[in-house]
Amino acid sequence: MQTLFIHAKSDEDPTLSKEAVDGLKGKKVGIVTSIQLLHAIKKVQAQLPDSIVAGQVLGCNSYNAENIQHKIDCFLFVGSGEFHPIQVATRTKKPTYVFNPATKEFGLLSQKTIEAYLKRRKGSILKFLNAKNVGIIVSMKIGQKNFKRAIELKKTKDKNYFVFVSDTLNFSELENFPFIDCWVNTACPRIADEKAGVVNINDLVEEGVVKFPKIEGGYEIPIWMSKKGMKTD
Repeated sequence: MQTLFIHAKSDEDPTLSKEAVDGLKGKKVGIVTSIQLLHAIKKVQAQLPDSIVAGQVLGCNSYNAENIQHKIDCFLFVGSGEFHPIQVATRTKKPTYVFNPATKEFGLLSQKTIEAYLKRRKGSILKFLNAKNVGIIVSMKIGQKNFKRAIELKKTKDKNYFVFVSDTLNFSELENFPFIDCWVNTACPRIADEKAGVVNINDLVEEGVVKFPKIEGGYEIPIWMSKKGMKTD
């Protein structure tokens, strides 16, 4: 299927409210945003002396934030929702503030929200440990394909593994396989946020639940593990 991608810039004014400027006063701030507002982020930097523009972040990729975390006290995400900033907060362990240009709402991403997110991730790991039959989800989309890692997991033979390959993932279709106790996701890691019983392969590796030999260049590199498509300004 031919696909046309159009870069749509937001026309929202990201100028910070007085509450936001006062709330960040005296802090060394790293500024991150989504691609839609990146073109106007310099307006925000002008309001915060000594701030650093890290650049674009995704819900699955906070490389730009992680790259400057040692230089700042906190992060400010300019945009809407918690999808992007929660990735920044959990990966950098830095206080992460959110300013919504549309509503002018400003606040610190709460520790309760972060802990709930981490608790869900821990629960999915425990489900994997207790599972006998495991389905491995593989996406064929560019930037999400990680078939080699799926096969690597299947070869461990500690459980009964079944590989499921799809282009567009439909969670309702997973219900057609009731014998699967737990699903392991090798595609975009934020997919696991949408469905109970789905755990990310990277979470299993980072927690030491599964151990893979490190082979340089041995895997396809998904977009959330690379700098592909990520802009700093």
